[in-house]
Amino acid sequence: MSITIDSARLWDSLMAMAAIGATPAGGCNRQALTDEDGQGRRQLALWGAELGLQLSVDRLGNMMLTRAGTDASLPVVAMGSHLDTQPTGGRFDGVLGVLAGLEVMRALHGAGIATRAPLALVNWTNEEGARFAPPMMGSGAAMGLFTEAEILGRTAIDGARFGDELARIGWQGSADPSAMQRLGAYFELHIEQGPVLERENLTIGVVTGSAAQQWYDIEVTGAEAHAGAPMQGRRDTLMAAAAMMNAAEAIVLERNAASGGGEARCSVGRILPSPGSRNVVPGKTWFSLDLREEDAPPLAALCGAVAARLAAIAAERDVDLRITPFWDFPRTPFDTALVGHVREAATARGFAHRDMATAIGHDAVYVARKLPTAMIFVPCHGGISHNEAESITQEWAAAGCQVLADAALAAAGRA
Repeated sequence: MSITIDSARLWDSLMAMAAIGATPAGGCNRQALTDEDGQGRRQLALWGAELGLQLSVDRLGNMMLTRAGTDASLPVVAMGSHLDTQPTGGRFDGVLGVLAGLEVMRALHGAGIATRAPLALVNWTNEEGARFAPPMMGSGAAMGLFTEAEILGRTAIDGARFGDELARIGWQGSADPSAMQRLGAYFELHIEQGPVLERENLTIGVVTGSAAQQWYDIEVTGAEAHAGAPMQGRRDTLMAAAAMMNAAEAIVLERNAASGGGEARCSVGRILPSPGSRNVVPGKTWFSLDLREEDAPPLAALCGAVAARLAAIAAERDVDLRITPFWDFPRTPFDTALVGHVREAATARGFAHRDMATAIGHDAVYVARKLPTAMIFVPCHGGISHNEAESITQEWAAAGCQVLADAALAAAGRA
């Protein structure tokens, strides 16, 4: 019941998409709802039209390209990911999942093979959350975790409004995003964005679910002062914030060491001191804090420990502290049957593989809240991602695509 994908054709498609928003350092800047995003979407739609796929675009810009099955009563089996990138993103994060799904459609078309259930390819809007935060807006709203109004009203860091930009680039459709909840299954192929598969000389990661995450906005308030003022008595919020960041990292490292190499993670992605003058002690500093753990109970314990330590530092430095939850999601297991299809496909094809969880948010994590879902990982060199240096081999891409094809066909059934 399997098909053979065309490795060279897949790679050529990846390189063609990489040329849209290409950066001098070899990466991509195709942020959500920019002109480059619009151009990438048009290219995908053109490729789909060549295969006779039916394009539907919902009110949040999520694209779905559908290939009919022989039994229209069966729910659609979907594959997909996202085309948007970070400002200095790579050529494969997200894009591999979309174009591998396209290659599956091309292989079926070329072989004249029909499936019982319809197959669909999905490009979710704004997975990255780089320009408009939080991430995974398109899939989150489609699964009912955000409202349409909430997403359309979001403002980017450049001041643009989500709904206005979606309309400006011509990709605000009329379909109901919640219709995605009627999908029968969803598969997503992605680069690992970590070093495990490459380090263990494995080709396929069978993703069993996602870790729990909690994001915070941290605001530290003190008092502005001249940079020439004595150190004693200062209420320097940036120095206090720096101590807080170091403390959060230390707590995570200590927990991981105590557990023999645990799964806790801590990251700070943005820091905004105010007023931002070279010779003024900042009177207010805001920073983001991202904490992750394998499951909800250890994450709650980690968050409590970090909050207590940050409060102690604030008291020591005579600054005020406000910790505001920004975004979160719990540990999310993937569907046992679909994960089984992935594992069986990897085994049948002779690809070295292992089960693994992801500590990184993907559209599949939101989709799994409502629908049977599975993910496939392939290695990336050095585990590097969200970076222009992100790279994979053509062989890894082909292996992941082949497993995707076999797993999706197992779910959809061959007519």
